[in-house]
Amino acid sequence: MNILVCISRVPDTATRILVGPDGKTIDTQGIKYVISPYDEYGIEEALRLKEKNGGTVTAVTVGNESSTDILRTALAMCVDKAVHIKADEKKDSFFVAKNLAEYAKEMNPDLIFMGRQSVDYDSLQMPSMVSEFLGLPSVSVVSKLTIVDGKATAERDVEGGKEIVEVSLPCIISCQKGLNEPRYPKLPDIMKAKSKPIEAREAIQTEEKVTVMSMAIPSKQRIGKLLGDGDGDVEELVRLLHEEAKII
Repeated sequence: MNILVCISRVPDTATRILVGPDGKTIDTQGIKYVISPYDEYGIEEALRLKEKNGGTVTAVTVGNESSTDILRTALAMCVDKAVHIKADEKKDSFFVAKNLAEYAKEMNPDLIFMGRQSVDYDSLQMPSMVSEFLGLPSVSVVSKLTIVDGKATAERDVEGGKEIVEVSLPCIISCQKGLNEPRYPKLPDIMKAKSKPIEAREAIQTEEKVTVMSMAIPSKQRIGKLLGDGDGDVEELVRLLHEEAKII
């Protein structure tokens, strides 16, 4: 089975984010970057399928030279091949999806995994956009997956419940928390990954469809108030909810 996993480089979720001087991007000073957590579920699921059925797992990312660090992490998790599509400038989702799709056309994988969304922009666009470029079925927010006889049966999270769908391979699966438990790279594999080759290729340039006009940190204007459980406190709570919060 030939499997492609699309991964993205995002700030660690524990990082304190600040807006950069241009007001349109984040300040990258001192930020630790990692593989987007949802993408790790895709890597793990691909590796489990390879261990069960044989085949190869390829990890690909679109980004600047610094993006090779997450490819090294993927190699340490034991993917077979890493591909870096070089893009020096920050581009929109259309640019990323187009480049991922063009590489997928060359590779012709049986399965494409990606996270349900990246945890930086949270746009949730990549699976459906790549699906449209390739003309392949796509199943999003998958928390359980079974592959049998060229068909994928996927359980996906929907509002208030679960939905089970079946699609023929090749297809695109976007991964949700609960699909598996991603493995931690072992020290010997981390050391081996440092010397493994990473295939580099130039990105295909596209016209940007979306432009970031400005970026801002949410303001904290709300003031918390502590109340007791006396009759007067209950009356004050009702008044605040009615007059200030205006929700009753």
